[in-house]
Amino acid sequence: MIDETVEEIRDMQTHSSSVVAVKATRALRELSRREYATLDEFERDLDYNVGALRRANPSHASLHKAMREVEDAVVGNAETVDGAKELLEAAIEQTTARIETGKREAAVNAASTFVDGETFLTHDYSSTVLEAVESAAAEGNHTTAYVTEARPRYLGRKTARSLAAIDRVDTHLLVDSAAGYCLEECDRVVVGMDCIVGDTLYNRVGTFPIATAAAEVGVPVVVVGSGAKIIEDGFVFENEFRPPSEVMLEPAEDIAIENPAYDATPMHLVDEVVTDEGRLEF
Repeated sequence: MIDETVEEIRDMQTHSSSVVAVKATRALRELSRREYATLDEFERDLDYNVGALRRANPSHASLHKAMREVEDAVVGNAETVDGAKELLEAAIEQTTARIETGKREAAVNAASTFVDGETFLTHDYSSTVLEAVESAAAEGNHTTAYVTEARPRYLGRKTARSLAAIDRVDTHLLVDSAAGYCLEECDRVVVGMDCIVGDTLYNRVGTFPIATAAAEVGVPVVVVGSGAKIIEDGFVFENEFRPPSEVMLEPAEDIAIENPAYDATPMHLVDEVVTDEGRLEF
């Protein structure tokens, strides 16, 4: 199960970094079913598999944080293999509960920021943003959503389909380069986040130019996500570079195709961050 989870994370079959962190954490439960001769053998295997899962996507801060949290709760804190397995099970439950609760409460807090008649622009696919919009609609708020495609994987199309299925949401899909065209029609930009490290927001590539254009026309940018994705230290973001075939299928001679998964947005371009811990203004 751990090997399969590593491959799934590498192949980016799951887009939400929170979901990735939960999947990786639960995958470690496999170690509780393995046989170990010594405690040291168990701890070495835990360290190896935590590292493998973390390296599967070094850009996900929530994954890094979850793996470190589980390992710290187990290694050096048990006297027997059975004791270590009990600590592992408890750490898995505690870590997954923290991630899922944080994600859910961030959506609740973000939902309260939507007002009836609002027009917003969103980019990429954020399950937390979608949950917030759905909750706001359930409270009777009518909104208009402009959704960028998030090329080259077109994750925005998935977002648009999800929004279109929600009552009271008027959904518009547009190509990424048209974001500036409709920003003046928007009350704000609402996006999720891969992570915030120091004074930088890392999110799906295309977020930075949208935030820059929004600042130029005076449209506030709001970022929504679990507080677990905000990292002060101990994590170095590593971008992921996707296959060139996602951009261009035909052979391209003498062309270097750049396909980064994420870009960096300075936090001075962000007006507010909404997490499970509340609303933070910048």
